[in-house]
This record gives sequence, C-alpha cells and structure tokens, in this order.
Amino acid sequence: MYVSSGIFAVRTDHGTWVADAHRAIWTPAHTWHEHRVYGHADVHLLHFPEQEKLFPDESPTVLAVSPLLRELLIASTEPELPPGESARLRAVIRDRLRSAHVTPLALPHPRDPRLAHACRLVVDDLSQPRTITWLACRVSTSERHLGRLFRSEFGTTYPQWRTTTRVFHAMLELTAGATVTQTAHRCGWATTSAFVDTFTRTMGQTPGAYRTGRSGTGLQPVGMVDS
Repeated sequence: MYVSSGIFAVRTDHGTWVADAHRAIWTPAHTWHEHRVYGHADVHLLHFPEQEKLFPDESPTVLAVSPLLRELLIASTEPELPPGESARLRAVIRDRLRSAHVTPLALPHPRDPRLAHACRLVVDDLSQPRTITWLACRVSTSERHLGRLFRSEFGTTYPQWRTTTRVFHAMLELTAGATVTQTAHRCGWATTSAFVDTFTRTMGQTPGAYRTGRSGTGLQPVGMVDS
C-alpha cells in the first residue's frame, strides 16, 4: 500500500502504522486491518500471492520509498497495464522492496486499561506537556508502574511514545494546511525550532517542506476494512 500524496494509516489489532509519500506499508495475508486516508491522497495498492512472503513479520512493515521505487509503484498500478509489462515491473518491485530500508512510524495499541486511559489523556490535548507523574495520578497507579507498562506493551519509554504520537498528529495538521508554528503549538512543542528539529529527524524533511507538498488539501478521512 502506497500513497504518492496524502497520508495513509493501517490499523490492526497490534497497532497503527503510518506512511506518506516517502513510505509504503506491506500487510501480511489474513491480517485484519483498516485503512484510513487523510487529505487528497493518490492510493496505489499491489497484491502479491499469499504464499509469497516478502517479509518475515506477522505485522505490517513500513518501508522507505526511493525515487525509483515510487515510480515503479505508480507505474505498476496504471489501469489496463499489459500483463507482460506488469509482470516485469513487479519483478523489479520485489527486488527493490526486499532491499528497502525499514522506517517504522507505528502507534501501538494499549491493552492495559490504565495505559489506554493515559494515552487518551495525552492525545485528547497534545498541546499540554503531560508528565508521566501527572498521568499516573490521573489513572490511579504509580509513576514506576505506568513507566513499566509503556516499556512492556510498547517497547519504548513514555517520552518516546509521546514524540511519535505528536509527529503523527503534526503530519495531519500540516496536511490540513496548518502553519509550522500553529502545528508546533497544537502538538505540544515548546518552541517552533524544537518542533522543526524533531520532525526533521523523524521524517527526513522539514515540516515546511512537508507542508509545501500537501497544503490546501484539507482532511478527508476515508475508512475501509479488508481481511
């Protein structure tokens, strides 16, 4: 699954994986998943035989999309493509996908009710710098135990999870046309420069460059379920 414009998210029972024009998502066969598209998106879907496992993981895999792979993915999903040409394109795509650098941007789903409550409190108002001490008090647990829940369920610390969450929502804000300064404030960065630094390190481009390619598209979420 690839979007040459817009943002594409795949949600499974294990979490949510996010991609834009610089990433593609591979989803294993027989995995329940829900697609959601944000903004004016051009979606390209490729199906491979069930027995052909491109990657060993049983959960979605996020892959870096090089300029060459981008053009191959777009060309291979053209309507009425001759079978011979389609087969040749797919052969090259298989090789490029297997060598693509994995660049995960995932939002895992919490199972513990207290962790789920804490996550909701953060997401409901990202502009507020919620500390883990504040969250632990609100969900009636200790700071140490809440920290252990983040590490055991998400494999990360609370600050790392919050940063990933803020970057994802920043992508949505920028796609909707918000300015870089507005996005920094709404997603909880103390300064615009701090936001620019974090976003650039995570996404590989500045929020200004990201916004330039997506401004004016608006947010138009579209959901569908496949299995």
